[in-house]
Amino acid sequence: MNCPTCGRANVADAKFCAACGTHLAAGCPTCGRQNEADARFCVECGTGLAPAATATANPAPQPETPTAERRLVTVLFGDLVGSTTLAEDRDPEETRNLLNRYFDTASEIIGRYGGTIEKFIGDAVMAVWGVPTAHEDDAERAVRAALDLLDAVSA
Repeated sequence: MNCPTCGRANVADAKFCAACGTHLAAGCPTCGRQNEADARFCVECGTGLAPAATATANPAPQPETPTAERRLVTVLFGDLVGSTTLAEDRDPEETRNLLNRYFDTASEIIGRYGGTIEKFIGDAVMAVWGVPTAHEDDAERAVRAALDLLDAVSA
């Protein structure tokens, strides 16, 4: 009989697999007839059979249970001060182009320092360090990115 777990061929009257220890025959609780390990009903009397138990020598691997993980993150929130006043006297398309340049510059600078853009909100950008990958100097990276962003906006 072939083992349903590992596929090894075993002798006809084997009750357990010689390779992995899987129980090969299920005795019927009603009539005692030995049935194949994957049989759901007894071939002699038709009684329902429980699935064969696997020996504990080689238990099947269990999926890992996800665990919660606490992380320290650094958040950078950059806002264009005075952008509303600036937009009042400009054409809307010109304002949009200005904001797009700002967002492109912010994305490039934040990416250079290993940050992840979380979202753009109006004329602001929010970025994080420490997620999905953490570094020992994430806070310093965020500060350096903020300083470079200030220089770029001033220019």
